[in-house]
Amino acid sequence: MEQLIAIIEKGQPFFNAIARNKYLKAIRDGFISVIPIIIFSSIFCLVASVPNIWGFYWPDDINNALWKCYNYSMGILAIACAATTAKHFADAQNRDLPKNNQINFISCMCAAIIGFLLLSSDTVATDAASGFNTTYLGSKGLLTAFIAAFVTGIIYKFFIKRNITVKMPEQVPPNISQTFKDIIPFSVCITVFWVFDIVFRAAFGFCFAQGVIQVFQPLFTAADGYIGLAVIYGAMSLFWFVGVHGPSIVEPAIAAALVANMTDNLAAFQAGQHASAVLTQGAQYFVVCMGGTGATLVLVFMFCFLAKSQEMRAVGKAAIVPVCFAVNEPLLFAAPIVLNPVFFVPFVFAPIANIWILKIFIDFLGMNGFMYTLPWTVPGPIGTIMGLGFQPLAFVMLALILVVDFVLYYPFFRAYDAQKCAEEAEISQEELAAKNAEKAAKLNDAFQGKADAKSVAAGAAAEAVKADAPAVVATETTAASDLNGKRVLVLCQGGGTSGLLANALAKAAKERGINLETAAEAYGNHVDMLPDFDLVVLAPQAASYLADLQKDCERVGNKCVACRGKQYIELSQNGDKSLAFVSEQLSK
Repeated sequence: MEQLIAIIEKGQPFFNAIARNKYLKAIRDGFISVIPIIIFSSIFCLVASVPNIWGFYWPDDINNALWKCYNYSMGILAIACAATTAKHFADAQNRDLPKNNQINFISCMCAAIIGFLLLSSDTVATDAASGFNTTYLGSKGLLTAFIAAFVTGIIYKFFIKRNITVKMPEQVPPNISQTFKDIIPFSVCITVFWVFDIVFRAAFGFCFAQGVIQVFQPLFTAADGYIGLAVIYGAMSLFWFVGVHGPSIVEPAIAAALVANMTDNLAAFQAGQHASAVLTQGAQYFVVCMGGTGATLVLVFMFCFLAKSQEMRAVGKAAIVPVCFAVNEPLLFAAPIVLNPVFFVPFVFAPIANIWILKIFIDFLGMNGFMYTLPWTVPGPIGTIMGLGFQPLAFVMLALILVVDFVLYYPFFRAYDAQKCAEEAEISQEELAAKNAEKAAKLNDAFQGKADAKSVAAGAAAEAVKADAPAVVATETTAASDLNGKRVLVLCQGGGTSGLLANALAKAAKERGINLETAAEAYGNHVDMLPDFDLVVLAPQAASYLADLQKDCERVGNKCVACRGKQYIELSQNGDKSLAFVSEQLSK
């Protein structure tokens, strides 16, 4: 097993390179930006449909009003995604362009929207007026939206980089000059989409969006099979196991299928048919990732209530609340699970077992697949029952999944617990308590300026070496005034883990009367926020983006740093240490 882990770990640089790919990142970030649309529209979908399960039907006027809000939000999902993907792709392109010659992302977004509409919609004429055919403006048009965004970004970069623009005299205000600067790339984009649409329709007799669906449908069908599901979610867990955020690599390739299949399931259910799609957003959120990637919900309860090791119990108590809401980084890095050979098998295969159980219930027992979208932070068992529309079989399936996950994790948990107990037995309880007290005292004195500077610095450096992390050396010159008025932004992949450190910093600063402003956000949504912060901290699962973040920070003159796993968890659990870390980074 150790050799297998070593082989996988050698591929980490390659996995990191994939995660940093600007096309995949643009899809991921663009898709994350439209998640509020999906969740908001699903509220109306739930209110309109779920009562039908118990035989209650809304009056026609109320029912139509509910579905109107759903159709006018979810129904234009692809339009919004074309814009958001174009924006994030333009941000990525701008990293390679001079500061004084950047792509105007707003113009890029507008061009992508128009280009997408040309490729995906027909004109519908009536006696009174004309409008758009909306068939491919929602989830079915997501692939075309991504293509429109990338083509737009590439064309804009070609012209902006070479200064092929309409140049205005220096006396013209910058906002007016920018408008003329965008005319050529904008016009070329629209012309390219327009001509391509005419040629494509003449050749095939239907729009490009329909053609894209026909080409990719076999792949979607294959991905919904047992082997396809195992490959997708086994890879997602495998990437996470070596410390690379798996969803950032896997999800962009299946994002369109996840949402489209949810929409198809709902349409089938409303038509009285079997909602048979397994590969859906709800299945990924609440079945595959029950408790986070690796299906760690049952494991954290084992740590908390069944472990004999004091360390494991402490980790379980600290991680149980975040894991219940699908933020399992405290468990992954503190246990640790990442690169821990003991947990390799259940971490990779529990998600596969979960999705296979769901597929068996759908294929052989007639249960409908996920139809309703809920926020990914909803606890897995609740999200499963609600996402499946309170079907009786959903309760049975949920119980079976929890039992299977327990069976898969338990022997490996016991082995690790025995290993930790043996390690703890080598140190007396008195020594352990004394060391913990000494460590806490040193860290507290380091920040408050009450301890001897040299001994504190040496102790902090020694602790950092033990944690395999960069040393955070604090001296008695560290004072509250160093952090007063400073602003710190913490970034992770989805905005959940980053909140752990941001909240720890805010709480510690408030307790000490320090005016320190903190915020947590998902990487990809940070570009427009950077000028408002002095320091940006990357959580471990987003550490592979450090090179790109450094380019972004250089443009606005602020600082950035990436944390390792165990270091990040320690900082999020120790207010003094987190404040000392921020002070040390800002002083560089």
